[in-house]
Amino acid sequence: MTMGLTVENVGRPARSSPRGAATRSALLRAAAQVFRTVGFAKAGVNEVVTEAGASVGSLYHHFSGKADLFYALYEEFQQRQQDRTRRAAVEARDAGETDPTRLMNAAARAYLEGCIAERETAWLFFRGDSPPGFESALRARLREWTDRNVALFRRAAQPVDDALLMVVSGAMLVAVGEVVARDDLADARRLADGVIAVLARLEAPAVTGPGAAG
Repeated sequence: MTMGLTVENVGRPARSSPRGAATRSALLRAAAQVFRTVGFAKAGVNEVVTEAGASVGSLYHHFSGKADLFYALYEEFQQRQQDRTRRAAVEARDAGETDPTRLMNAAARAYLEGCIAERETAWLFFRGDSPPGFESALRARLREWTDRNVALFRRAAQPVDDALLMVVSGAMLVAVGEVVARDDLADARRLADGVIAVLARLEAPAVTGPGAAG
């Protein structure tokens, strides 16, 4: 990560007054606007504070620089995405779904729909204009998503097929980048629906060799 920052601690809000929290939020909104308009590489701190109506000192009170702003935006987006996928899994369970593969697909659909709903923000993280080391943050999130799916299968007392989970996780990472790059909303939704339909047809390979049934 840049400037010694890690995805675990970057952009985490410290305890502050309501005024301080409002300033932090304004800086994040301004950073998102500036990054969308000129890109991360070309963006400057002065542009962000001008957009926010804040001072350079207030920015550095809350963040260490523009990379910290970028990571904070990503962390907030990911939290919203986690909330979406968690609600989708809970709703599917409440509706009587117990198969972990279908639960995983329900969560995947919610993740893609969240990316479509916030595609201007999501595109910031998938267009390749990001701080040094950001790719490792994306890979870390992919590992976390895979780990949650492994736990889902284990709670259902079903065998975990690492190859299947790796394929699904990798496909989701590619799919998100493609979905958020679509300018047409209907086209983005069609692609997301197609991805979920393909994932729904995937199955773990049959066990062969010594010990295999039949």
